[in-house]
Amino acid sequence: MKTKSVKAMLATLVGVGAMAIVFVSSCTKENQMLDLPAVVTQRADLVSVKTATAPVIDGVIDDVWANATKLNTITQVPDAGNGLFYGYIGTQYPLTLRSVYDETNIYFLAEYPDINKSVSVSPWYYDPATKRWAQEPSARTYDVNGNLTREGWGEDKFAMLWNIDNSCIKFPSQTCYASCHMFTPYLDPTTTPATMKANASANHYTNGANEKIDMWWLKIGRDPLHAQFSDEYQDWAGGPSVTNLVGGSGSGRHQDDQVVTGKSTTYPFGPTYQSNVAGTGTTNNTQSIAITGKTPVTKVSVPKYINPNASNSYFILQTDTGGLAKRVIAVDSNGVITLSDFSIIDPRVGTDYQRIGDAVYGGVGPKAVPSYWSAPLTNGRADISCKVTYTGTSWIIEWKRLLKTPGTLKQDIDFTYGMVDGKMQDQPFGVAIFNQSNYQHGIKPNLLLKFQK
Repeated sequence: MKTKSVKAMLATLVGVGAMAIVFVSSCTKENQMLDLPAVVTQRADLVSVKTATAPVIDGVIDDVWANATKLNTITQVPDAGNGLFYGYIGTQYPLTLRSVYDETNIYFLAEYPDINKSVSVSPWYYDPATKRWAQEPSARTYDVNGNLTREGWGEDKFAMLWNIDNSCIKFPSQTCYASCHMFTPYLDPTTTPATMKANASANHYTNGANEKIDMWWLKIGRDPLHAQFSDEYQDWAGGPSVTNLVGGSGSGRHQDDQVVTGKSTTYPFGPTYQSNVAGTGTTNNTQSIAITGKTPVTKVSVPKYINPNASNSYFILQTDTGGLAKRVIAVDSNGVITLSDFSIIDPRVGTDYQRIGDAVYGGVGPKAVPSYWSAPLTNGRADISCKVTYTGTSWIIEWKRLLKTPGTLKQDIDFTYGMVDGKMQDQPFGVAIFNQSNYQHGIKPNLLLKFQK
């Protein structure tokens, strides 16, 4: 059940609900910086203390952490322009970080207050007014007058960005700003003559072919199911020959193990990527099927799998698909679903599959269907072990990673890179906190990890 936690709306444009941008760090291209308060932008150091005893990664703060220096800082949702973070702008999320390391691993502990445990991501529900299945919005939605129409059903998330082998030239001074291209103008070759156009979207990509950024990306409702923190990276998305044609739409974000395999044969002819391992992680629980007996053929979106015996569930395990979770094989014009065992779900009966309570802040019935199914991460994506605890008022996130991973694709930061006389280099980084949202998030750039023996 969602609670009334909407913060003051400080932006002047509407339209976030219709945008489909994920994890756009709140920063601009080149040397331009957003107007953030000094408390957010000022340099802050996180000291990682060497430990003889490793903390247990269990989401419980054990005695080892008492020897670690606390970094108390604040992330804030900025006004990135174009109404991108409308409804969230100015919200601050206090954060405490600690770190220790030993001969093999580095360990982190994050704590931050949150009165709402938001782990259900855009669940499926049945709308009796339209007789269709739909999904809750992943972020707050507003009408043309700026009035909130539905609280967001995004997921609490946490992220960190690191410079791989000091490859990203601007990262030491800009951290997360170094790879974010916000509303970058682009050359539209479809016009005669070609013209520069404004860009209404934004994404991450680096500024050179050899520049890579390590991205640690924790979706709190999903990854901890398997005690993991997703390991991903950013590259330059094909360079100016591509990004100059798409501006801020250029996407350099990739999961670890994905490598360039060639070049797309369609505009804008960017690089193609393919994973060198079998896919893992989460998969969208959606499909498009034709309404039974309707002429002309009309397709609608419905869940792909439903566990008819589950209640108040926000995920489906991949191992349950084809077992406890049944495949949806048909839907009629009233939204009545047939499952693969030929059992029927009639969502019109009662409110188990429908929205309940207040139209803006209310919840969904206990049979609302999860929006994804989940499997453990493997290989390069599984480099980070993690456990998460929700205390009722705050999150505790505990995680570890090898100082140097065995990967050869240069998709991970190597904390031993450039080590001199046994002393590891300082490492700039940035963090982001997402609160019940999709891509709207608070940031804290200009952080520096220091190793203390």
